[in-house]
Amino acid sequence: MMVCMRAKGRDKLKIAIIAPPWLKLYPGCFYGIEIMVQNLASSLTQMGHNVVLFSVKGTQTNVTKLLYYHNHEQYEYIHRPYYEAASIIIPHIQFALNTIRKEGDFDIIHDHNSYIGPAILANATDLPPALHTLHEPFTNPRLLRHGIPDTRLMFDQFRHIDNLFFNGVSKSQLVNAPDSIKRRIKGVVYNGVDLNDHIYSDKKDKYFAFVGSVTKEKGIDTAARVCFELGLNLKIAGTIGGGIKSPAQLKRELKRTARRESRTDDPIFHFFRQSVLSYLKPRQIEYLGSVSGRTKKRLFAQARAFLNPIDRDEPFGLSVVDALASGTPVVTYRRGAMPEIIKHGYNGFIADNYQEFKRYVKRVDEINPEDCRNSVIARFSADVMAENYAKLYRRIIDEQKK
Repeated sequence: MMVCMRAKGRDKLKIAIIAPPWLKLYPGCFYGIEIMVQNLASSLTQMGHNVVLFSVKGTQTNVTKLLYYHNHEQYEYIHRPYYEAASIIIPHIQFALNTIRKEGDFDIIHDHNSYIGPAILANATDLPPALHTLHEPFTNPRLLRHGIPDTRLMFDQFRHIDNLFFNGVSKSQLVNAPDSIKRRIKGVVYNGVDLNDHIYSDKKDKYFAFVGSVTKEKGIDTAARVCFELGLNLKIAGTIGGGIKSPAQLKRELKRTARRESRTDDPIFHFFRQSVLSYLKPRQIEYLGSVSGRTKKRLFAQARAFLNPIDRDEPFGLSVVDALASGTPVVTYRRGAMPEIIKHGYNGFIADNYQEFKRYVKRVDEINPEDCRNSVIARFSADVMAENYAKLYRRIIDEQKK
């Protein structure tokens, strides 16, 4: 088990971490980028570094100093048109950069604001070196066929920026990185979880778990179908579409739809109704709604396995690591970063098609819960992540001095 080394003297850095302004950070928060930043900032602080975190009021991360421009979470604006959302995120980042300029003694900036962050930092040539963590996938031909704008066009324009660098959160994420910025990508640092924030159990209940966005891309229809065909128990936890967060809400919306009174045009709700609903069965395949806190931790810890039949190339997969940290094996498809997280037959199984997935679901009891937990301790803990980022910061700083 890795133990964080205490930073001393020259090794002690002053680090500006710029979190997104949409949600507050706190131990155990269950949002992807936010929990990663929470774990990183607190672990770096425990290592002895001077960490100044730019977030929103209400953030409870243990850091040297917390600064904020917005007095509350800004999530209500995140899906607004860019000309509205920009007025939230731009002043947040500019406030951070103005503070960094004023204090004048930061060693490095670490940004986590997808797309907007590097666009602003690219023109801040009077600041310390900046590292931007790539949390999103680069656009690939499959996404282009679905009408997703090509993000590589933007990254092409960063090729001549001397003090802006990038890192990925998996090797697979970087496969589609444009050649123009590959020299500015300084490697991969896997996301890490706080092991103290997970309940570990080697005693499993009879149910399987699906936790996450209840969408086709996450594979909820596949998970439900497998358990239905095999007569297995499945607990589904997550939000359906834009706002269905409980079984009661789902029931009401289904009644309105049956009476043709529903006004929702949410494609995710319609997907769930058409492709998942028929598999639901009381006391066998159940929709729990959105869960968090200790309820979510117990759900992970007591499950026989976590089902993750994703239909997209995810850059990472924090929910997969949450399951492993709880001692719960994972059955997944060979997509995105999954082969980097799951060691087939050790902490889970990787399938290439539906029949393989179904076959591996029946084999999950072969996996030792302790091996699942150990795989996280070795590679995906918050301490390991913080150590790796500290090394990366130092390498960037030293290269800039040459």
